[in-house]
Amino acid sequence: MNLIWIAPPAAGKGTYCSMFKDKYGFNHISAGDVLREEVKNESEIGKEIASIMAKGEMVNDQLMKRLIEKKLTTLDLSTAFMLDGYPRKLNQAEDYEEILGKLGLNVDKVIFINISKEIGLKRVLGRRTCPNCKRGYNILTGLNPKIEGICDNCGSALESRSDDTEESYSTRYDVYINETKAVIEKYRSEGKLIEINGEGAPEEIFKELEKLLGVNNG
Repeated sequence: MNLIWIAPPAAGKGTYCSMFKDKYGFNHISAGDVLREEVKNESEIGKEIASIMAKGEMVNDQLMKRLIEKKLTTLDLSTAFMLDGYPRKLNQAEDYEEILGKLGLNVDKVIFINISKEIGLKRVLGRRTCPNCKRGYNILTGLNPKIEGICDNCGSALESRSDDTEESYSTRYDVYINETKAVIEKYRSEGKLIEINGEGAPEEIFKELEKLLGVNNG
């Protein structure tokens, strides 16, 4: 089984990917992580990416296609895998299916975690993270530390991300939804889309995803 995850910022995609990886051993491929890995390793593709990013430009679709194809060829494809952060546009979806076709695979399911802009904004504005132990909190959704501004786990002062602002989130949300709309509809029409409301408790959403994917044997 191979999955594509589609979710706007703050929908909890990273949480669910971690849950499936930990419980079922799925390989998790994050397009962003793959980009950073190539740059860090100073590979041929990584040097191209670094040059593009240094100019403040976006990595083009052909380079992303090469990057994803390279990553997939390093994996044991008999193990289920999840891809997030790609494809975001219709032509990227077509590129990805071309890559899978070379490997004798198809897209099995596409999970779309749907949340409203209002809920996403609340999650983002309330996020606080410990810079030391990385424990996360959210002061607007009830996940508060026992002492305001202080990590329960290690006592460090909590921080918020510099881009966790209303303006930044609103832009990121709109761009993501507009870019992925055609991809969502493509896979809906093919009967491969699983759309789930991402505004509930993560544990309950995870259980529902297990049922919809048919992976929970007990």
